Amino acid sequence: MQKDIYFENIKIAYKSVKSQLLKTIITALIIAIGISCLVGMLTAVDAMKASLSGQFALLGANTFSIQNRGPNISIGKRGKKQKPYAAISFHQAQEFKNKFSSKSGLVSVSFIASGGAQASYKSKETNPNLAVWAADENYLETGGYELESGRDISESDVKNGGPVALIGQEILSSLFANKDPLGEIFEIGGNRFRVIGVLAPKGNSMGFGGDKSIFIPISRARSLFSRSNQSFSLNVMAIGPDMLDPLVSEATAEMRKIRHLNPIQENDFSITKSDSLSQTLIESLGFIQIAALLIAGITLFSAAIALMNIMLVSVTERTKEIGIRKAVGAKAKTIRLQFLTEATFICVLGGVCGILFGLAIGNSMAMLMSGTFIVPWDWMLLSIVICVFVGLLSGLYPAYKASRLDPIDALRYE
Repeated sequence: MQKDIYFENIKIAYKSVKSQLLKTIITALIIAIGISCLVGMLTAVDAMKASLSGQFALLGANTFSIQNRGPNISIGKRGKKQKPYAAISFHQAQEFKNKFSSKSGLVSVSFIASGGAQASYKSKETNPNLAVWAADENYLETGGYELESGRDISESDVKNGGPVALIGQEILSSLFANKDPLGEIFEIGGNRFRVIGVLAPKGNSMGFGGDKSIFIPISRARSLFSRSNQSFSLNVMAIGPDMLDPLVSEATAEMRKIRHLNPIQENDFSITKSDSLSQTLIESLGFIQIAALLIAGITLFSAAIALMNIMLVSVTERTKEIGIRKAVGAKAKTIRLQFLTEATFICVLGGVCGILFGLAIGNSMAMLMSGTFIVPWDWMLLSIVICVFVGLLSGLYPAYKASRLDPIDALRYE
């Protein structure tokens, strides 16, 4: 009997929605916009988190970098801008590498030669958005890169400053489509390089990755791209994760000696572990989640008011219908349930549309930033729960008002 009442209320709710189609669509659309904001932004954030975790996992949990400044990661006004220290010179970087490589770690020296380079091969050109990295023979291993074909930069290449290069997948597809690039000569800013290796696909999530990168020997880069007061970066990879913390301490002491710091002076360089950098980025994305919740909350509050107004109008328009139902034995509880069901039905309808829009928007944003496709079941479930709650809250007063109508007065209402 109770099931029959529920099904009957759902039928009546459906008919009521059809009879007030325009009002229902407008209200459901407002709800859909709120849910789209919630699901869309949170889907994009989750996709970016997953992609970032994957990118930094490739570096491993046993690497750290030494630079003359921190990672400069901030979202909003709460982030602190890192003040750069004096540049780490090539002599200092090489001294550290020579002294430290004999310990329990592998060291590489590098710098970004160009952040907006353009490569060309015969009549073909890439977009001017390539990163040219000055690297030594250890850089690929300490940076978590792998070769798909060819060979790595060798000590001989670094020593002699050979015009050789490793290219990422985007350069491969733009310049050498359907052709083996190994041994081919291409140009970067008028400088000729021979392809000796192709990097395995790695992606370009939020600017990280090797698909848009070109690696050339650091000695060659110093002669072509080096700037005055150029600062060099050091990547250090421990034998295993358990060796990382002791190695960081040893690296700090060694770098302080090289930088001629006395015991009371603070470090004038920054040491960043790959896993802590990943965690910092992921925590920063939390601000976007808070913004999404606030936007969705404000939109859903507006939708709740609009829905309540529609339900009150519906009670007034259907006063006679309510009187007839009461006259044939419908209880006040049944009338309340009917209007609560209608309000919840409209909310869930808007919520489902919002979830679909949000998934499309969120994953589109993630794909634009080379993120991964993701279906956030937890946020989708939360959205449905929110829709049911908003429906019940919006329909509570109209349902109470409808259930309190006097059947005689309701039957006489015109």
